[in-house]
Amino acid sequence: MTQTVAFIGLGNMGGPMALNLVKAGFRVQGFDMVPAAREAAEAGGVALAATAAAAVAGAEVVITMLPSGPIMLKVWQEVIPAMAPGALIIDCSTVDIDNCRAAHTLAAGAGVGSLDAPVSGGVGGAVAATLTFMAGGSPEAFARAQPLLAAMGKNLTHCGDAGAGQAAKICNNMILGISMIAVSEAFGLADKLGLSRQALFDVASKSSGQCWSLTTYCPVPGPVPTSPANNGYKPGFAAALMLKDLRLSQAASEGAGAQTPLGAAATALYAAMDAAGEGGRDFSASTGPGR
Repeated sequence: MTQTVAFIGLGNMGGPMALNLVKAGFRVQGFDMVPAAREAAEAGGVALAATAAAAVAGAEVVITMLPSGPIMLKVWQEVIPAMAPGALIIDCSTVDIDNCRAAHTLAAGAGVGSLDAPVSGGVGGAVAATLTFMAGGSPEAFARAQPLLAAMGKNLTHCGDAGAGQAAKICNNMILGISMIAVSEAFGLADKLGLSRQALFDVASKSSGQCWSLTTYCPVPGPVPTSPANNGYKPGFAAALMLKDLRLSQAASEGAGAQTPLGAAATALYAAMDAAGEGGRDFSASTGPGR
């Protein structure tokens, strides 16, 4: 019997994710407020609903992919009353810990299983079904979600109880934001010292400077042909979204009493980039020669 899945939020990430569920054989009912997103999803086989609540009717699993914590919680408040008891709801957005935990509490009160399962991998990973999912919730909820997550990604990690997935995503993206700035600044310094970018890449990629921001997503044109630097910094992951995640990291740091001075510095740099009107560029255009 084909499992019915409701997908709320069919934008740059959610749209391709929903289409991969269709390709995997799931019956997908979707909703989005943006006409273009709705049209693209419908063309790919998603059955559109008039409202978010209508989309979840008869669905065994509901997935949300939304811009912020308050929006996510509002949508959960709308759709959970329309879900059947015992159904499962999964949020794949990147949101603040407080709204995430409030959503889990809401679901538990209605007898609905829940999972926070934010993703890493950007639009490219969403299209290729190679996303990394980091999940928070009960082991039972994670086990139920695995077949769906596996249709949209290739790395699935159960990080712990409610909110653990969001905690992992926030910490991971703080590392990413900081490391991308470090790599960008190193290439900027290399330019000033007369060192070729390829030479720096060849050395650092095989020694202690090696990191994902260098070897997979190099912020200067040339060394990594598939990086956004070779496509005019067209975003796989926009700088404005990195700023959103870094701000979440700083809010979490303040709430937990953690000291993250490099996270704070990275947040300030991406805020300056966004204020300069460059938030729509890829985050790898952050500093140095990419600017």
